[in-house]
Amino acid sequence: MVALIPYITAGDPDLPTTAEALKVLDSCGSDIIELGLPYSDPLADGPVIQAAATRLFARGTNFDAVISMLREVLPQLSCPVSLFSFYNPILKRGIGKFMTIIKDAGVQGALVSQMLGLVVPDVPLEETEILRMESSQNNIELVLLTTPTTPTDRMKSIVSASEGFVYLVSFVGVTGTRTDVSARVQTLLQDIKQIHLLD
Repeated sequence: MVALIPYITAGDPDLPTTAEALKVLDSCGSDIIELGLPYSDPLADGPVIQAAATRLFARGTNFDAVISMLREVLPQLSCPVSLFSFYNPILKRGIGKFMTIIKDAGVQGALVSQMLGLVVPDVPLEETEILRMESSQNNIELVLLTTPTTPTDRMKSIVSASEGFVYLVSFVGVTGTRTDVSARVQTLLQDIKQIHLLD
């Protein structure tokens, strides 16, 4: 299955624009929208996302403001949203409290949550047990990552532990634009599909 999963940074250029962008991406046929939460030290992000984080923090955008915006806009979307957050903001609030907050942001009245998942790129598989337990208790799918350098046995473990979908990092290095995609990506996709079928 092929899915369109665009990424935007919450709060750049501002939260009203983010809300409108979510609606536009939804209306354009996105299968899932990945929404990056504000973080002051985005280690794996390239210059575009780092610059977005710098701008949004300069304007005072924070986690609580993003959650408030999501409470308003999620009921208007037909596609789910997967939040992208580094681990430190989750730990700062407490894992259980963080999960409850994002779960509650996806529910308004009797509407079903549009929140699909949570991507936490800086937590290795071996340290995801509590995250997986808390996300499962809150009906949030924890999306795990695999990379071009992930050994096959480890990839199997990641695919088995992932919920919803597996996030394939298609190149080694920070995020950003590329003029081409490594030929290895097709092989990696086939490997993940094969592992998933056997799981």
